[in-house]
Amino acid sequence: MEKRGYSQFCPIALAAEVFAERWTPLVIRELLLGSVRFNDLQRGVPRMSSALLARRLKELQFAGIVERRQGVAGAEYHLTAAGRELFPVVETMGLWAQRWLRHKLVDTDNLDPDLLMWDIRRTVISHLPPCDRRYVAEFQLSGVPITHRCYWLVFERGQVDLCYKPPGFDVDLTVGVSLRLLTQIWLGHVKIDRAIRDGQLRLEGSRDDVAAFRIWFVLSPFAPAGAMPLGQPEPTAPPGIAGA
Repeated sequence: MEKRGYSQFCPIALAAEVFAERWTPLVIRELLLGSVRFNDLQRGVPRMSSALLARRLKELQFAGIVERRQGVAGAEYHLTAAGRELFPVVETMGLWAQRWLRHKLVDTDNLDPDLLMWDIRRTVISHLPPCDRRYVAEFQLSGVPITHRCYWLVFERGQVDLCYKPPGFDVDLTVGVSLRLLTQIWLGHVKIDRAIRDGQLRLEGSRDDVAAFRIWFVLSPFAPAGAMPLGQPEPTAPPGIAGA
């Protein structure tokens, strides 16, 4: 049987034994982003099996990085002080990829409409449209299987729900765009104005509802790095990925 670990006293080797397991950095990313329920964590790593996610969470608990608590609606997973200290490690990895591996981020194999819409939903949750009424935005994506072409964001009473089926409410704004381009926009690789000008991003709704899109559609926290020339260092740190 292959021995796990590196058997080195090097601090990097020991840290890698905990942090560098497959999927572990992404699970920590999700926890840093504020997901505490198992189902929400699963949404952030949709290609990871439930069994493996449960295993990784137990391993992180054993390592002292995660603690399991009983919440009002069931079990919750929270980072310990040791886990929160991994924030700059995760952030630096994301910034590095934006500067040096940007072209690979939107490779066909890496595009995932469910994950993108879940990430968009997380970034808009504190940037609601400036109105008290219910507001529904329908995303119509091209370049994806028919079962993943439409998503709905429903803003109501200070909350945002992501729906995978028609929510049964009138749509205020329709966003028509390809999956690849929406990913590029969210990552900061393509400006919204350019996409609209080129006719690749279509916004349909009243003038106010179209204008509201620019208020609630917030880019990835890594977008500032994505807008810089390739290989250029980030002059100032972007907002934290946890949105805090």
